[in-house]
Amino acid sequence: MKNYDAASTRYEKGKDMLLNGSEIIIECLKEQGVDTVFGYPGGAILNLYDELYKHSDEIHHVLTSHEQGAAHAADGYARSTGKVGVCFATSGPGATNLVTGIATAHMDSVPIIAITCNVALPLLGKDSFQEIDIAGITMPITKHNFIVKDVKDLAETIRRAFVIAKSGRPGPVLIDVPKDVTDLKNKCEYMPMKPIPIGRAKKGITEEAVKEAIKLIAKAKKPVVFVGGGAVIAGAAKELKKFVDLVDAPVCDSLMGKGAFNGNDDRYLGMLGMHGCKASNLSVSECDLLIAIGTRFSDRVLGNPAKFASKAKVLQFDVDPAEINKNIIADHAIIGDVKETLSRINKSLEQQNHDSWVGHVKELSSKYPLTVPTEGLSGQFVVAETYRQTKGEAIITTEVGQHQMWAAQYYKFKKPRQLLTSGGLGTMGYGLGAAIGAKTGNPDKTVINFAGDGCFRMNMNEMATAARENLPIIEIILNNHVLGMVRQWQTLFYNKHYSATVLDDGVDYVMLAEAMGAKGIRATTQDEFKSALKEALVSDKPVLIDCIIDSDDKVWPMVAPGAPINEFFKED
Repeated sequence: MKNYDAASTRYEKGKDMLLNGSEIIIECLKEQGVDTVFGYPGGAILNLYDELYKHSDEIHHVLTSHEQGAAHAADGYARSTGKVGVCFATSGPGATNLVTGIATAHMDSVPIIAITCNVALPLLGKDSFQEIDIAGITMPITKHNFIVKDVKDLAETIRRAFVIAKSGRPGPVLIDVPKDVTDLKNKCEYMPMKPIPIGRAKKGITEEAVKEAIKLIAKAKKPVVFVGGGAVIAGAAKELKKFVDLVDAPVCDSLMGKGAFNGNDDRYLGMLGMHGCKASNLSVSECDLLIAIGTRFSDRVLGNPAKFASKAKVLQFDVDPAEINKNIIADHAIIGDVKETLSRINKSLEQQNHDSWVGHVKELSSKYPLTVPTEGLSGQFVVAETYRQTKGEAIITTEVGQHQMWAAQYYKFKKPRQLLTSGGLGTMGYGLGAAIGAKTGNPDKTVINFAGDGCFRMNMNEMATAARENLPIIEIILNNHVLGMVRQWQTLFYNKHYSATVLDDGVDYVMLAEAMGAKGIRATTQDEFKSALKEALVSDKPVLIDCIIDSDDKVWPMVAPGAPINEFFKED
């Protein structure tokens, strides 16, 4: 706790006043620039919602259909805007319904503040109605969490929570407040304070560390730059582009790193790993220096760790020291904000030249392109056509599965914060809530969620939220009547034993969308999808497009789990 004291008390003092706990929470949120809260009320949090009602002209509340949707919406808001997302939930099941969304944010380093209200202090620890130890439950999946038992501690705790959520490697913070702490009669002096910007982590970016990094780069003949989500979070796109040009290297990315480097750039190869482009996987397998920027080297990237980039030295830049040497041993690392790291290196790095290597890698890209089936409606076609009609400018959210991989492969992300997807936890049901959060935070941008029919079932009730909020998001369901990615694994590894993965039960998603106040359209051909998307893009209400595709369509390329990333399945 003491580690955060200095950072959390550096505020400009203002005029003090006597406020109750609910008033203090709202005033602190306003201090932090919060303009939107996603949530669902209940008994223990009623005092806070009553105060929120009085400030509806300052803080917009989005009533989701389920608390999990509120957590995902706060996450999507945060990822797409770069701000902190905020969600509310009541005690007991309200709080536990946030858990999957909090864990999703934790795995992908997303700054959200979850405020829950618990039973009153005299009822804590007595198995009271709707009592749960939400702080204990969420301890492993938050960056920090608090139980505030005294109204005098409330303002300082909220301010500290925002500092923690935003600083260093971002993440979720939970604040649990017993109901009587928010009571109208429970007052204390409140002093408004203005938060200062969070500084970038620079301590580990020493002159010696930078010189050693430059030395490794200068010796390399076949460098590859591998970009992860840390580059997106740090806002390092400009510095990254300059760095890549100076190194004269090809670039690949992780799922979370999409958009940090322009997907249309000549140096860009594609995603790395299990469903990575062949050019990316082969280049990393051949390179003599792998420069890893803001990535955690997940198992889906590495394949077989012992054979990953086996010919290369590894140079790693990351703000979190826990990521250094965790999954891959680095020959040299710089611990600090990657935007600042790249900026420091760019000032001293001389222009490198690797014409022969870059030419070879471009040949690999030409030899192993991603292709779109020319006939029939397919996931690849749907994503490629969506890219064409949106000119690559949309914010894309996804659920988890085949459609997620097709979105990563066939939509060329040009900017950071364009792809919002659950990378670490792999949360089915994430995308629709995230789309609501993204559209709320970016009302002038087109927001599209790609879903499988299995994922849509998880949180499809949030279509009603989008309709109620008049959010013209587009929900594209790649409907193959199966759990597509699980079926793909059953085909490849389980002798086609399709156990519990068939969803051919007659659910009509078009009628369901209409029942929830959205527009529903079904597409069974390429022309029907083109027409449906064109209509959806000019709609003033949510639109669901139910795209009927083949049950046995697969995501290619694919590397078997645990295999070296340069050993691919043959598509036949």
